[in-house]
Amino acid sequence: MKKEYDFSNAKRGAVVPQRGKTRISIYIDNDVLKEFRQRSDESGKGYQTMMNDALREYLGKSPRPVDESTLRRILREELKTVG
Repeated sequence: MKKEYDFSNAKRGAVVPQRGKTRISIYIDNDVLKEFRQRSDESGKGYQTMMNDALREYLGKSPRPVDESTLRRILREELKTVG
């Protein structure tokens, strides 16, 4: 480790800028946060990601799961191009 570092050209802020995301501070009820953290530990997925997914679902902006008829249609179309 150096005795001194030159910070004369340094810039303040995040090392890697986030695109498409905004950092905010909000108040969440303790029991809600506790539940998300617990589910996060069980699933191995970050609790903030889970909260974001829940908000997207509430807003109706989450991608809809592919149902059987859609999957069958896609497979038929793809098999036509192969064969």
